[in-house]
Amino acid sequence: MSSEVISQLDVDRTRGDFHYPEEHKFDAGVGLTHATIDYIVDVKGEPDWIREFRHKALDVFLSKPMPTNWASKDLENIIFEKIRYYLSNAQKATRSWDEVPDDVKRTFERLGIPEQERKFLAGVEAQFDSEAVYSNMKKALGDQGVIFVGSTEGLKEYPEIFKKWFGKVIPTGDNKFSALNAAVFSGGSFIYVPPGVKLKHPLQAYFRINAENFGQFERTLIIADEGSEVMYMEGCTAPKFETATLHSAVVELVALKGAKIQYVTVQNWSANVFNLVTKRAVAHEEAEVKWIDCNIGSRLTMKYPGVVLKGRKARGEVLSIALANNGQHQDTGAKMIHAADETTSNIISKSISIGKGRATYRGLVHIPKHLKGCKNNTECDALLINSNSRTDTYPAITVRGSGNSVQHEASVSQVSTEQIFYMQQRGLSEAQAMSLSVNGFVNDLVREFPMEYSVELKRLIDLEMEDSVG
Repeated sequence: MSSEVISQLDVDRTRGDFHYPEEHKFDAGVGLTHATIDYIVDVKGEPDWIREFRHKALDVFLSKPMPTNWASKDLENIIFEKIRYYLSNAQKATRSWDEVPDDVKRTFERLGIPEQERKFLAGVEAQFDSEAVYSNMKKALGDQGVIFVGSTEGLKEYPEIFKKWFGKVIPTGDNKFSALNAAVFSGGSFIYVPPGVKLKHPLQAYFRINAENFGQFERTLIIADEGSEVMYMEGCTAPKFETATLHSAVVELVALKGAKIQYVTVQNWSANVFNLVTKRAVAHEEAEVKWIDCNIGSRLTMKYPGVVLKGRKARGEVLSIALANNGQHQDTGAKMIHAADETTSNIISKSISIGKGRATYRGLVHIPKHLKGCKNNTECDALLINSNSRTDTYPAITVRGSGNSVQHEASVSQVSTEQIFYMQQRGLSEAQAMSLSVNGFVNDLVREFPMEYSVELKRLIDLEMEDSVG
């Protein structure tokens, strides 16, 4: 890769660490009640079935206790009564970048959204706090029947498709935070790809939290009809505040017969963000779903992308990288539920723990006894940068019957002081040597990322290494 290309895609250390003064026309206030739900529905002008859906979801959220089986101490720091659940400037998602409000435009221009779109993307959506401010897609895709809009626009303009699948992959009561999202969701993407349409270029979304004490609850629904193909990429940032910020998204993917979906995430949240996300896909006959997930930053991340392999010969894959620095806990993993014969799943997880950072892999693979010809491969590799860092692996693999095969491999290694010393003798700084070791550890997985994201990921790792030594 040329130095010119690398410089164009370079990531500034302060790229996400900035914010502009808040001027919101609509503010639901602090705390969450049924009055908050009515305020959100009225402001957004949503239909009655969504109002009823939200109120029921709030009841479920209030009735469910906080998870206590893991990460409970961290979750106790979330004070739901102090969070703001809806903020917007009454903007609609414009199709023209020139029409985006100046303060929002400055924010996203610093993050590189317009440049990314001009380069190669088939479509871009940009969300600022609660609502999308910009959404655009190349005309040729619209002519093919592709839909790429925000979730609010999707439920209003395409109810026959949206309502059929919304909340079906991840039910409201799946967990406490999926119920919270169902109650107050705003923003996110709605994508429908018609039968046989294969998108050659990816669709992309950026989610930006600018406000303090704020909760962002985007909801994404992607439906790939029979024989279609789509890649969706998302990036996430937030400035550094002293107070905690909550990000609790829900992502539902539906891959119908023979369809392929790739979902790529590179997040770089600031260290005050609680990132609690539910992601799940359903893969029908001969369909394929691949999650590519990179988690850097945040105070706590709990995210386990899953695939329900519903149809014969369906395939699911999760490739994940997690980097935990001082004061951070990356609790990530994958779920593979085999529900048909000859289904295949693959999980490859790599984690890096720096300083007093903690990385946890938590996986679930389930193959019932009545199925035949199912296969799973799980690989969990962890790298410890020093003696204070921590890594844990909790695989739960249930395989019944004699006609299925599963293999699991796990490794833990520590950066060799001799190796670092050797590289320093060749002129590298300690941070550069550390970065080279870490990038070498994840390199085989990074190759699976699209080029512009793999370069950004490597640069983010470089920055983390610079901050971890000295």
